[in-house]
Amino acid sequence: IGIIDTLHLCEVALAAQAIANAPGVSADTIAGVRRWFGDYLQWMLTDPNGREEAATKNNHSVAYWLQVAVFARFAGRDEALTEARRVFREILLPQQLAPDGSFPRELARTKPYGYSIFQLDNVALLAEVLTTPAENLWQFALPDGRRVAQAVAFLAPYLADRERWPFAPDIAHFEAWPIRQPALLLAGYRLGRPDYLAFW
Repeated sequence: IGIIDTLHLCEVALAAQAIANAPGVSADTIAGVRRWFGDYLQWMLTDPNGREEAATKNNHSVAYWLQVAVFARFAGRDEALTEARRVFREILLPQQLAPDGSFPRELARTKPYGYSIFQLDNVALLAEVLTTPAENLWQFALPDGRRVAQAVAFLAPYLADRERWPFAPDIAHFEAWPIRQPALLLAGYRLGRPDYLAFW
């Protein structure tokens, strides 16, 4: 469908929000960028292609909801943020995170290491974007105890030493991973783990 390929536009929306009140930045420009992201968000939420992507069972849905969350926050669409939080709690974590902290659907792919890292980063970023003073999704746990912290703990040893990876190596680009993964930075800060911060 291609929606996963607009994931990097999250950086544009976050940057636009960060500079919105800076000297020399036109309010009209920011308003126009905000409208554009609002329009794209509306398309994502209503078009059959968007609804299909939202319902996928692997990293595509997490990347979709990360975009929804970032774009909705920038565009002031609180109802979409509320829905993203519900999906995170009730669908994404229950369906994709295993009790050991792995993401089984990513492990089943031809690039299990790279996809596991990609998925972890996006889950961490989504938890960060959706967290509010009233609801900390870094601390949210499913009834059986599954939480984002387990996903970080599962993958961290293999980020530290790729050679310890106990699953099949990726069919391509295996040696290119890991890089300075955002999940480590965010988890270090949100979970009070200076070891993750130092590792990052």
